[in-house]
Amino acid sequence: MYQDKTLVCKECGSEFVFTAGEQEFYAEKGFVNEPQRCKSCRDARKTSSKSEREMFTATCASCGKEAKVPFKPREDRPVYCSDCFAKMKQE
Repeated sequence: MYQDKTLVCKECGSEFVFTAGEQEFYAEKGFVNEPQRCKSCRDARKTSSKSEREMFTATCASCGKEAKVPFKPREDRPVYCSDCFAKMKQE
């Protein structure tokens, strides 16, 4: 049986609990090492490695509203706002 363990975060030095449920999950996944960072330091580490997506502004080919898209629009291809795109997918 697993029991809760108190560990020390290697980033911030604070104590955190490695619960019995988390230990069981780690064992099921085959992980052999205990976590070395608390949840907030793990989350901060994940978000720091993600870069912000560059968004481009375009005019919707269907309704004419301004749309923000994660790709550079080309003149030869129509761009749709999220509402019009969703309507087209339903049809």
